[in-house]
Amino acid sequence: MKNEFAMKIKSDFKKPLDFWLLFVVIVLLATGLITMFSASMPYANRQYGDLTYVLKSQLKFAFIGLIAMFITANVDYRFYRKMSIPLFIFALGLLLLVLVPGFHGSDPEIKRWLYIGSFSFQPSEIMKIALIMFFAHLMAKYDYNVPKFFKGYMVYFGLFGVVALLLIKEPHLSCTIIVFAITVIMLFCAGAKIFHFLVTGLPALAGFAYIAIFTDYMKDRLLSFKDPFMYKSGIGWQVVQSLYAIGTGGLFGKGLGKSMQKFLYLPEPHNDFIFAIVAEELGFVGSVVILLLFLMLIWRGIRIALYAPDRYGGLIAVGITSLIGVQCILNIAVVTASVPATGVALPLFSYGGTALVLFLAEIGILLNISKYSKE
Repeated sequence: MKNEFAMKIKSDFKKPLDFWLLFVVIVLLATGLITMFSASMPYANRQYGDLTYVLKSQLKFAFIGLIAMFITANVDYRFYRKMSIPLFIFALGLLLLVLVPGFHGSDPEIKRWLYIGSFSFQPSEIMKIALIMFFAHLMAKYDYNVPKFFKGYMVYFGLFGVVALLLIKEPHLSCTIIVFAITVIMLFCAGAKIFHFLVTGLPALAGFAYIAIFTDYMKDRLLSFKDPFMYKSGIGWQVVQSLYAIGTGGLFGKGLGKSMQKFLYLPEPHNDFIFAIVAEELGFVGSVVILLLFLMLIWRGIRIALYAPDRYGGLIAVGITSLIGVQCILNIAVVTASVPATGVALPLFSYGGTALVLFLAEIGILLNISKYSKE
């Protein structure tokens, strides 16, 4: 009893937040805003007649995101445990709502954005953090069930299956892959057995392959991945222009603002393919520096998870860190034609208000967990 009381006092003792995590996030955010401004100028000028239009929009969301990060960094992370189930149900409701005609815009084939009046956002971004909080809560509360196949492992993959089904209906393959990766990493860190992953891995890959082959837009992306230059006038255009940008960047790049591919050769270069413009303007050296900054961010996230005061805090840190890491890896793999093209934003760099605000809020949660570090 005495030891439990002492551990509670120790876990409630606040330390300074993780300075290096905060530092690297601010540096990446500032670098991302600068490079996004450079990449977006031709597009903004053509679409809106204002070179700074995209920058001004992103600055607004960056300001909101920094406020959100400050708030979440000062709210005890254990508070989110109380709202993890309602938040997950709410996120599921949004994924259902976006499939309803009248809420997803005029294109009946694309249902990723939810439109409520003049306001629009992607419910999938909310689902990512909702799933992390919900799984962290369940894995911490029922930790003894995680190594079991039916009472643990299959329960989480059943919940993932529900989310994946709704995401595929949008269709949103990239988010489905990210949520799948988060589920696997969190289960592995929570104590799931390797044997269970091996048993279910083959059927899962077969199912994914079936969906990819028999879905037109996914099939096109697989063809363009196999030989993008064969389809450079059509489905391989983005990948080919991305490779041109990276290739012409050389060792030190053409210089900030001097990219050629951003002049509408690469469609919307400030979004998913922004790293190609970074490589063209800053070169190999600049790209490596940015990758090292992302690696440092992921390292600090892993460190916070390792020294978290309890299982719940550690699993939330694992989930948020894996979300950031997986998105970075997928984005750069797509830009370098290492995997088939799919729409994945580069955290803190790609244009997008919902994603930026939520990423900064999630960093705030990591910072709050670091205050209670057991180290």
